[in-house]
Amino acid sequence: MRRAAAAIALTLILAASAQPAMAAPSGGKGAAPSTLGIDISWPQCGTSVPTNQAFGIVGVNDGLANTTNPCLSDQLKWAAASKGGTAQAKVQLYVNTANPGGLNTASWPTSSTPQNPYSQACTGGDTPACAWQYGWNRASEDVDTRFAPAASAAGLSADPAAYRWWLDVELDNTWKTGGTSADQTSNRAVLEGMTAHFTSRGAKVGLYATAYQWGQIAGAVPASSNLTGLDNWRPGATTQRAAQAACAAAPLTAGGHVTLAQFVSGGIDYNVSCVG
Repeated sequence: MRRAAAAIALTLILAASAQPAMAAPSGGKGAAPSTLGIDISWPQCGTSVPTNQAFGIVGVNDGLANTTNPCLSDQLKWAAASKGGTAQAKVQLYVNTANPGGLNTASWPTSSTPQNPYSQACTGGDTPACAWQYGWNRASEDVDTRFAPAASAAGLSADPAAYRWWLDVELDNTWKTGGTSADQTSNRAVLEGMTAHFTSRGAKVGLYATAYQWGQIAGAVPASSNLTGLDNWRPGATTQRAAQAACAAAPLTAGGHVTLAQFVSGGIDYNVSCVG
């Protein structure tokens, strides 16, 4: 998701109905069509955002995989007030992802918790097993440390199984991007670990990435990976028409489907539902 240069306020200021109507993304006048969703996160803290979205997607993190969106509870309330009218769930979530393998970071694991699919234990090295564990740990924190308290404060269910969780995969965050198959295996291991934790909690998981960035970070995904067949949320469009066309894009992994496509208009992230 886009980064904001301004300082982050700690309270989300939602757009009031008395404010002037926002220009429609298509270029016409009036409010945004009720079939469009909107995604927001920490860059929108302290700003006004539309309140007539069909569904809302809220970022759990503060721009990095091991941080918390300071406005999460208020933004969850905003999403819960979505108008509906599409096949999309009114409230969805996305989380930042990264792979700091090989860097001196306190968040890198030194032991394994659940069994990973890489036939080795994590002992703190720059290995796929530790990358998988890193992803599992970040997802666990996203659910229990970040989301659950904010959801409870917002009066929403804190059960992760009640929501779709999107993995935000972008080159803006730290990845092993040397272009080797070993680097991509390590990066995939993080995403696989996150997916494994979310699905162990009964949650649905999807992938947010452009085809280019996915190729650089994850590369070709083997059929044995739990990333295979996941739904896609595709960014990169600058118009609603282009986003609608992106609904027909090839999926990031075999068996997947593009179910959401994002476009930017007037500084707002809009989302087209590709499934009605």
